[in-house]
Amino acid sequence: MSRPADLLKELSINRGADGHKKKRRIWPIVLIVGLVIIGGLYVLRMMKPAEVETTKAISAAESGPASVLDASGYVTARRIATVSSKITGKVKEVMIEEGQRVEEGQILATLEPIDATSQQALSQSQLASARSQLAEAQAQLKLAERNLVRQRELAAKKLVAASALDAAIAERDSRAARLTSLQRSVTVAQDQLTIANNGVDNTVIRAPFKGVIVTKAAQPGEMISPISAGGGSIRTGIGTLVDMDSLEVQVDVNEAYIGRVQPKMPVDAILNAYPDWKIPAEVIAIIPTADRSKATVKVRIALNSKDPRIVPDMGVRVSFLESRKADAPKPTGVWVAERAVIKKDDKSFVFVVNNGVAKQTEVSVGDKRDADIMISKGLTGGETLVLGPTEKLRDGSKVVEKTAAAK
Repeated sequence: MSRPADLLKELSINRGADGHKKKRRIWPIVLIVGLVIIGGLYVLRMMKPAEVETTKAISAAESGPASVLDASGYVTARRIATVSSKITGKVKEVMIEEGQRVEEGQILATLEPIDATSQQALSQSQLASARSQLAEAQAQLKLAERNLVRQRELAAKKLVAASALDAAIAERDSRAARLTSLQRSVTVAQDQLTIANNGVDNTVIRAPFKGVIVTKAAQPGEMISPISAGGGSIRTGIGTLVDMDSLEVQVDVNEAYIGRVQPKMPVDAILNAYPDWKIPAEVIAIIPTADRSKATVKVRIALNSKDPRIVPDMGVRVSFLESRKADAPKPTGVWVAERAVIKKDDKSFVFVVNNGVAKQTEVSVGDKRDADIMISKGLTGGETLVLGPTEKLRDGSKVVEKTAAAK
């Protein structure tokens, strides 16, 4: 007789073959659904406008005079000073910090005034003593003059000897000479007091001109001296002061091209820190000497714009502009940012944005000027171009314009 387990096994239904058939039917459905979802996401992504930076194409006739020479240099200050004291002393208080603006005559620091004030007090006492002696001499001179008058009256009446009159005259002359000496002593004492007052004033360090503190060099308790001690233990200044109104640009121009530069020539200056900001400037002077090692001539350029972004030692690129005559023909072509131009198979293209659609346009390029390039054919000026188009951008792609970020 069969066991109960064998009986139950006979009653069970075998579904193995049907289960495998169902799994084989489900996988194609899952694959199709996945492909549909991926395709939908791709279509949605392609329909979403791409965000792009844009720039304007500027007609050469409106962009101003062309550059005849480009050079690079640095911003320098004509008035810059390491502010120090006139005397050697210990710093008592420092009232400046880097970046602080100060006015002419403003107190920047003070030194310990103990020695100076002591000398001032001594000079005041010496002046008071000299004045007291002068007053005494004046009284004695008056007495001697009165005595001389009496002696003369008595001598006229033959009541005194001639020697008594001579003694009175000598006494008066002696008192007068002493009075003159004491008057000079008072003058000397006054001069000594003036010097002592100057010594006290020298313990106060003031700004020699209006400007900005760019370096703080000393702290309270340190020794400072107008003359370097050589050992490094004594400071030679409180700080460095720069007159920001005296900033200018100095560039080294290759001597082979210095003939293109003339005084009062207009210049466009572009700071390396702000490449999209053109600062109007003009040539101040051409320094009449050349650097033999570099074969360059130094040119001074005045900045016609005062701005807190301009600071000393900044790198700057300058373009010397041609002087265009009033009756000269207007230049042709269009200036665009070089980043807006792409090259494919020895051809140049730009993407012109119109109603949210980027259209690829073939152009002919010409000269370069700083970060701009001349388009001689393909644009008329005023068009909105994609700045730095990517490889994903295609002709007819939908785009959303945004302002180019300043660097």
